Amino acid sequence: MNSTLKVGLVQHACTEDRNSNLAASISGIREAAARGARLVLLQELHTGVYFCQTEDTKRFDQAEPIPGPSTQELGKLAKELGVVIVGSLFERRAPGVHHNTAVVLESDGRLVGQYRKMHIPDDPGFSEKFYFTPGDQGFTPIATSVGTLGVLVCWDQWYPEAARLMAMHGAEILLYPTAIGWDPRDDEAEKTRQREAWVTIQRAHAIANGLPLVACNRIGTEPDPSRRTPGIQFWGSSFIAGPQGEFLVQATTDKTEVLVAEISRQRTEDVRRIWPFFRDRRIDAYQDLLKRYGK
Repeated sequence: MNSTLKVGLVQHACTEDRNSNLAASISGIREAAARGARLVLLQELHTGVYFCQTEDTKRFDQAEPIPGPSTQELGKLAKELGVVIVGSLFERRAPGVHHNTAVVLESDGRLVGQYRKMHIPDDPGFSEKFYFTPGDQGFTPIATSVGTLGVLVCWDQWYPEAARLMAMHGAEILLYPTAIGWDPRDDEAEKTRQREAWVTIQRAHAIANGLPLVACNRIGTEPDPSRRTPGIQFWGSSFIAGPQGEFLVQATTDKTEVLVAEISRQRTEDVRRIWPFFRDRRIDAYQDLLKRYGK
């Protein structure tokens, strides 16, 4: 295995047209591969709009099995280009049981793993509990030809426990497909605070675990189907960071972009030698983490 790895991500807007969304993702994957990427991350639920702004039972018609049409198309592309692809799908597991699921396609086209989103939000404009059953596979990294991937999804990125467990189980890279944005009615100061919090928490996961991290978010403003709100203005800002949280590359807030950066496998070893957080963890004193709240 090479000492370095080129990693790519594809940031773009989405519409109600699945085919055009998938075409945008595929075009970005091809560009990333042409620029040397051997691992490419797509954004959360990249085949459609972020439908969780409202509760609508008709949206369940968009869910698909895994394996299914999208994994077949992405697998075919992965084999053609010789790259590992991490996608994000609305999974239909059984009648009434659906998941927000990341999938990993190996460079030979095989579906080698999946991760079902564990933390499910229910916030204004993000009614995911209506659609998604919480994941039941735990925080298990996925082994691939380019390394062991700690794949998490969007709301998971606010939880240090998720990143830590992926790292403890051998993840070599943390990856976060994401769909997050502003309420357009917020003022610029609030928008700045939210975006910077999102960037900071993920850089902190990279630092605390000594791992490179890839976060891929969508762009564009998607209307609220109920028309009760102005919708969501997705803030893009996708990035790749090194194991000390250093930016290797970062996208804009509003443009379609394909980012590629080279990460060093040796950097994790080097950083963990000078900042041995795993050595100094007080595992004898963390019992309260298993409680909902300390009091």
